[in-house]
Amino acid sequence: MISSLFDRLDYPSLLQGVYLNQASLGLIGQPAVTAMHTFIDNVARHGNLYMSDRDEVAYCETLRECASRLLHCDSTQVAIVASASEVLGQLPMLLQPRLKSTILAVSSDFPAITRPWLRLAALKDHTLRFVDDQPTCDLTDTLIEAIDEDTSVVAVSSVQYATGTVVDISRLHQSTVQVGARLIVDATQAAGAMRVDAAAWDADAVVASGYKWLGGHGGVALAIMSPRLLEQIPPLPGWMGASNPFKFDATSVSLANDARRYTQSTMSYACMAGLVIAVEQLLSMGEARIEAHARSLAAMLASDVSKYGWQPFRSVGVPAGSPHIISLGRPSLGRPRESAQAIVVRLRSQNIVCGTRGGRIRISLAPYNDASDVDTLVEALARARSG
Repeated sequence: MISSLFDRLDYPSLLQGVYLNQASLGLIGQPAVTAMHTFIDNVARHGNLYMSDRDEVAYCETLRECASRLLHCDSTQVAIVASASEVLGQLPMLLQPRLKSTILAVSSDFPAITRPWLRLAALKDHTLRFVDDQPTCDLTDTLIEAIDEDTSVVAVSSVQYATGTVVDISRLHQSTVQVGARLIVDATQAAGAMRVDAAAWDADAVVASGYKWLGGHGGVALAIMSPRLLEQIPPLPGWMGASNPFKFDATSVSLANDARRYTQSTMSYACMAGLVIAVEQLLSMGEARIEAHARSLAAMLASDVSKYGWQPFRSVGVPAGSPHIISLGRPSLGRPRESAQAIVVRLRSQNIVCGTRGGRIRISLAPYNDASDVDTLVEALARARSG
């Protein structure tokens, strides 16, 4: 019996059914919810009564410190932002790749990563080159093979949201360095579920949303900015990024000397309070234990569903396959087949919540999941097969 790592009673939704959709809108544990309520009740609703200007400036520091430990980087590199897209959208203007160069991306990656570069290519003389995530090929190899002297930027998710494919960022970085290309990494589908070593990756920017595997709510995200970018002025500087935000000076751009310069403005401090607690919970559990837990559940899932014709996009246990996002498909056997979307709708009617991406069923395996969740899903898929 594979037990959950987190107390399932902290997730009331699990009393209503099986939740296998952390990669979309994640469940939030009771400790984080309590922290958010406490902040709203004791601080936020009272305006400046219990939060001074100085308190507000310093409020991000606890999250910056614990995020640096989780993502293995210096806290001075951690920017607290409202969303991953907020930073991803600025990077084309910030990096300003050389004209007539190539930006490399994955065709099935999350649109927040690719759309800023598509916009840049439409405005400037750039080429956006896409490679495909194929189950028969190592995506890292595919990306590396596509890099050439014309490549100026590689923008990619370290774990692909639709398939769970893992990109070896350290190996990819070695190839970008050889041609002088910049590297942008979205670790949203990795941070909190497996090791993200931002310092070792040495990418120009690593971003992560707070409302999925990190266990928080929307409205706050993390961005790890390289020392190179800490010397630059953000394309969209906000008032909060100043060295002293409450020394209001509308006539100059006075920026903090670290990643605080990328924090634009007042944001959801309540969500920040919850994210601090959620990240501390992840740290106390340990990334190795969290990853091993998901891997055990994934092996169980892949073995059991194979009896009913379901196959993961990537074999469970291989380096290119994530332990926590399992994309299931069923090869055509020459007869009409119910779509993945229809099956997901049917599963939801049985109080089993998962997702569909790329025409396949996407299963998320989080620390609060256990063997009973996998058993329930497998039994439902078996009924769908017999039906």
